[in-house]
Amino acid sequence: MLHLLQLRYTATEQEAAPHVPGHVAYLERHHCAGTFLVSGQTVPTRDGGAIIARGVDRGTIEEITAQDPFVTNGVATYTITTITPGRVHPTLVDILKPGR
Repeated sequence: MLHLLQLRYTATEQEAAPHVPGHVAYLERHHCAGTFLVSGQTVPTRDGGAIIARGVDRGTIEEITAQDPFVTNGVATYTITTITPGRVHPTLVDILKPGR
């Protein structure tokens, strides 16, 4: 199962700026745990960001996104789209295996 996490600012980038260090630490923690595969800012950056997550169920990813300092400080929200991969590029097969 994969989750596409769309982060949208509910405040200005300037209002979100004080929470960036906590958000970066949050991203790093979940990248190191193997849950977040890719994360980055949208273009333009004022829209927010996006994350591809794996290896956890929908309830768990909802709990994880609720812990983002951007969310806990009221400057962003997430939209979560959960997908079951149907076709996978050969270079991603091992990464997306269940249980990894």
